[in-house]
Amino acid sequence: MRKTKIYPLNKPVEVPDFGEFETVMLLNSNGSGKNLLALGTKGEYIAYSGGQTVLNVLDYCTKKVDDWLFGYLSYDLKNNLEELYSANPDFIGAPLFHFWQPQIVIEWDNNFLKAHYLDFPENDLDDIVDRLSHEQKTEKAFPELILQPRISKEDYLHQVNELKKQIRNGNVYELNFCQEFFAENVQLDGFSTYKKLNAYTQAPFSTYIKDLGLELMSASPELFLKKEGNRLISSPIKGTAKRGRTEEEDEALKQSLNTDPKEQAENIMIVDLVRNDLAKVARAGSVAVKELAKLYTFSSVHQLISTISAQLKDEVRFVDVIRATFPMGSMTGAPKIAAMKLAEEFESAKRGLYSGAIGYFSPEGDYIFNVVIRTLQYNSKNNYLSLITGGAITHLSDAEQEYQETLIKAEAIMRSLRS
Repeated sequence: MRKTKIYPLNKPVEVPDFGEFETVMLLNSNGSGKNLLALGTKGEYIAYSGGQTVLNVLDYCTKKVDDWLFGYLSYDLKNNLEELYSANPDFIGAPLFHFWQPQIVIEWDNNFLKAHYLDFPENDLDDIVDRLSHEQKTEKAFPELILQPRISKEDYLHQVNELKKQIRNGNVYELNFCQEFFAENVQLDGFSTYKKLNAYTQAPFSTYIKDLGLELMSASPELFLKKEGNRLISSPIKGTAKRGRTEEEDEALKQSLNTDPKEQAENIMIVDLVRNDLAKVARAGSVAVKELAKLYTFSSVHQLISTISAQLKDEVRFVDVIRATFPMGSMTGAPKIAAMKLAEEFESAKRGLYSGAIGYFSPEGDYIFNVVIRTLQYNSKNNYLSLITGGAITHLSDAEQEYQETLIKAEAIMRSLRS
């Protein structure tokens, strides 16, 4: 049975590298809510393949949650939800999903710190909590890393224009098209890289994971799903602009984003898709748009974010919600299945955890999952580092502007790889 110990929060919390644990997940709200740190595993559920049985395992491990459960869903879980497949090369090797009960869960905000633990010595727990401070060791020094694009700019522009032909032919209305930047034979201090990335971005769904030879460093600003009781919320992002160098330039960029017909149209199309997805598991008449294409400013970009909520039907399980909503519309397009098929055809590598979701279940059965964007994926077994960025292609898209948008999204992440 899990025990809980409450500690006075008398110093600022900064998480050190808990390298002694094979599995670590940090969910950092950067002041927008609760922060969670999960260390170690007591029981786990993992799937790399298995057809429909994958969904049975997912249902089994999540349908009756009475403890903390942390985990993630990779983008390729889509192939188990629909009649889809992936033939692109896989350089990351992430499982379709992995969920686990941690040995230790530490939660804190500005007012309290609680440690929930299973079969762990209390004195050792005190030492772990004591390490959550600003008194950190000097970070390791690694050479500056340069990521190279998997496809050339010319190829990217060509692909966007080919996708516009697909749109003109009526095969799809909007499609999220991604390109990868990568480096091979990389030695990376993943947690130090994450801390630098988080310092630059301060994203509300920031995440670090070390698990199964993989490290993930994410500066995600996007909420995929949040369940509180029978209420479900999703906040898709569509529409991006860079930050200005001066206050005047910044305001002009915000105004341009807020009035750009292409950016507004792509956001509204995805809102309609999310409304339809939620309606599959929602009580009749309960799906509502709370915010439509509202402008939010982050340290490196401006974004248009919408928020849709719904009341869940009775007896709806997590796997039912995933069947209805995953992958999220902001990372696929509309119609969703046609967009995913075209993305596989036009992209050059599997996305791995990018476009997937990371989150946790509380002991009460509520959950929250982000959208895996603005993220570095590192496979420490083959020393491969990946950064994927994408954007929505519509009939109004300009290929050069779409290319520049992928660079804007990549820039803050690439900064974390520089000395």
